Amino acid sequence: MASEGDFSKEYTLGKELGKGAFSIVKEGIHCKTKKVCAVKIIKAKSLSAREQSKLERETRICRLISSHANIVSMIDTFKDKEHYYMLFELITGGELFDDIVKREFYSEEDASKAIRQILDALLYCHEKGIVHRDLKPENLLLSSKVPPADIKVADFGLAIELEHPTEFNWYGFAGTPGYLSPEVIKREPYGKPVDMWAIGVILYILLVGYPPFWDEIQERLYKQIKEGRYDFPRPEWDTVSKSAKDLIMKMLIVDPIKRITIDDALHHPWVRGKEASKMHRQETIKQMVKFNARRKLRSAVNANIFLNRMMLPSSAKEQAEESEKPREHSELEVDSIKADVQQATQKLLEAMVRGSADVVASLTHPNATCVPLKEKKVFQKEAMVTVLEPKVHLLGVSSACISYRALIKQKTSVGLDEVIQLTETRVWDHTGIDWKCLHTHSS
Repeated sequence: MASEGDFSKEYTLGKELGKGAFSIVKEGIHCKTKKVCAVKIIKAKSLSAREQSKLERETRICRLISSHANIVSMIDTFKDKEHYYMLFELITGGELFDDIVKREFYSEEDASKAIRQILDALLYCHEKGIVHRDLKPENLLLSSKVPPADIKVADFGLAIELEHPTEFNWYGFAGTPGYLSPEVIKREPYGKPVDMWAIGVILYILLVGYPPFWDEIQERLYKQIKEGRYDFPRPEWDTVSKSAKDLIMKMLIVDPIKRITIDDALHHPWVRGKEASKMHRQETIKQMVKFNARRKLRSAVNANIFLNRMMLPSSAKEQAEESEKPREHSELEVDSIKADVQQATQKLLEAMVRGSADVVASLTHPNATCVPLKEKKVFQKEAMVTVLEPKVHLLGVSSACISYRALIKQKTSVGLDEVIQLTETRVWDHTGIDWKCLHTHSS
């Protein structure tokens, strides 16, 4: 799988670029050429036999597809007693979706060019019998910050090698909920069309800034996807071309046999740029700003939950996995959960303001993360807290997010009333019998 050569003799490590449960990504500088790359460093001892097999598969796949201009290319691999080193080209442009919201002008034509590059990359993969299985905005990067930069499809950690190019088989349940195809959710045999479904979801978002399938309850989300239940609501879709809608409808077909192929999609007039509107889509950018914030918050929550589970003993981990299987809440349960989260939030705020450290600790997850206020506020123990406009969104069976404004009324040193306003978002996780605050964002 990897060269047994001495990594440290050929490369020096630079600044940290990212971090995961079992790996860290750093800059790598080649000693002779001084060229910079991204080095994913994996702790060998932390990998089970199954995880090592997945790593070997990912390495094989990356080597096979690295020569395409729209795929993040692997440069080399190394292995020693302690670590695996996976060397990739350094991508400096960030995520495509983050770049779009910063643009002064964005149109269907821009979306068409982006989809064309993504389709091109996936056609190359499919011709080599590779299915990505996890296409989503987070895995669409830009080669540099200087336009026009190439789009790079990244992260082939869930990619598979097809047993037969044209036949469907069951390769396991894998992917990200909003981008999963109906056949995967139904646990039916699948193949190349799962990538086309995900591209259809991405195209929908590129055009209006929000996804075609969305629900706070995962089971209801899966039901929408299995039924292919989406629409083109007014007024935002009134300004989208008929050709773009036609392509989406051909991509988001429940039956994978009838779904448009990548080759046919590349020949669609909208993808070829002949029927893509050149009108600026300001409302799409506004909606995409909200969409980006939502997905990044969800990613932070999922990362925290994953890391917490990694710390559990195996028997507890199995119980956690069992408890996290999708289950639909009744309307009564949803109302009860929302009330519990609001009550826990009020209790936590009161404890924080009044300096009740024990109560704060009891309501806070031990691995909680926080984006704090720019200026730290000092409150008096007699301060009164009022939570206004609370909005609770369920993120799954045992997680919820609440956004609100909090008014804190207290007396100043000269006896005058002072009101401090906070705007916050908190993520709560149901641990055991209690709700624990997992993440806080204060602005």
